[in-house]
Amino acid sequence: MSEGYDVRLASALKDEGYDYTGMTGLTKAGELIRVRHGAYAMTPADDAFMEHRRLIVATLPRCGDVCLSHASAAVLHCLPTWTADLDRVHAIKWRGGHGRRGRNLHIHTAALDGDEIVRIGGVPVTSLARTVVDCASTYPYEKAVPIGDAALRAGLLREDLEHTLRRARNRTGISRARRVADFLDGRAESVGESRSRITFSRIGIPMPEPQFEIADWNGRSVARTDFGWESQRTVGEFDGKIKYGRLIGPGEKPEDAVFREKLREDRPYPRSGLGKLFAGRG
Repeated sequence: MSEGYDVRLASALKDEGYDYTGMTGLTKAGELIRVRHGAYAMTPADDAFMEHRRLIVATLPRCGDVCLSHASAAVLHCLPTWTADLDRVHAIKWRGGHGRRGRNLHIHTAALDGDEIVRIGGVPVTSLARTVVDCASTYPYEKAVPIGDAALRAGLLREDLEHTLRRARNRTGISRARRVADFLDGRAESVGESRSRITFSRIGIPMPEPQFEIADWNGRSVARTDFGWESQRTVGEFDGKIKYGRLIGPGEKPEDAVFREKLREDRPYPRSGLGKLFAGRG
């Protein structure tokens, strides 16, 4: 996994002729970037997720026999996570020993079955199902639901999730994890859509049909909306920076994507006829 993450251990830099005083000076000058004590990078990370992958590379050699879990597993599975959860590497020590929580590392102790461990980049990581259950047992509902939605979208099977929940029936937080699992919908395509569904539920709005197709008079699909309430003839869209970033085409500016989306939303549709037709917008 270390390849491509630009992490250099202090011991390796010392072998190349750097001394610790020199490393400190280069760090202050911005020529070295401190990943953690005894580990550096030569170039800035692209984002918080790259920073966490670097922290994993710098920390794993100190961990012994562990399996990456929780937010760290979510990062390697490319599931949504939050910067506040990425200040430490999370791992499970399942062959005895004690848990501990330090500045850069949180070791959890729990049982792990063989099929709950996969390898990503040669590193042991909890499976999609186990990662969802661990996060749903630990994190707030607003964080756990987007993680679970994304896992289903990435291929997690409901039966695998249910099997993992049954195994964890005596663990702390399992009731919370069960509530999260019951709410998940892999059709959500972003964190914003997942959180919108949570808001609908909390304020008493009926659950919509995600990724709702709208057809013209001839039955041809002309649009797809994030949410649709057919009986109310209403659709809804989650708008945000990430959404419009996906819509920007080659050579376009952000305002081009926004304007094109505005034209799509304002397009007139029939008021009656074929089932999924709407005049209004949510």
